Amino acid sequence: MDSPPSIPATTSIVVMGVSGSGKTSAARELTRQLGWEYIEGDDLHPEANVAKMAAGHPLDDEDRWPWLRRIAEVIGEHEAAGTSLVLTCSALKRSYRDLLRDGHPSVWFAHMQVSQQVLADRLAQRTGHYMPPSLLDSQLATLEPLAEDEPGDVIAGDGPLDQSIAELLTDLRRERALDGLSQG
Repeated sequence: MDSPPSIPATTSIVVMGVSGSGKTSAARELTRQLGWEYIEGDDLHPEANVAKMAAGHPLDDEDRWPWLRRIAEVIGEHEAAGTSLVLTCSALKRSYRDLLRDGHPSVWFAHMQVSQQVLADRLAQRTGHYMPPSLLDSQLATLEPLAEDEPGDVIAGDGPLDQSIAELLTDLRRERALDGLSQG
């Protein structure tokens, strides 16, 4: 008989998906409802990565690995401190997500899934972000959707944000047995 998996002492919600999927909006709302710390994963990119994307060039794996290792370090720091957090990270490939959760039992992915048309519309309206709409196709080509054996859930990001967050919190409560999470 298999024993039930242990539930980690902290939870690190990694809100993932391609640019324009609503990661930041979802993460901010989760932070508001949960009262946890929020970290924008884009802020952890090395300057060279930001410059490359701003120039319209997609990142490759060699660009992403140092950034992903830094995000994993931040997750580890929060686990060691006993604090839960919400952070954003595109986490497009399974190998990236594997790196983030390697040795970090707190990680739980919230994959914001949005139709390509909605993504294109959102990116066309976005101002003040270094990620140009021209890189959407490369992100979609790189994306490996969250698999059933990965901790977390796929959340529909096309609809109202409050609906997406309610779904996410329901799934999180069920999987992590987190009583007392605000339903907002």
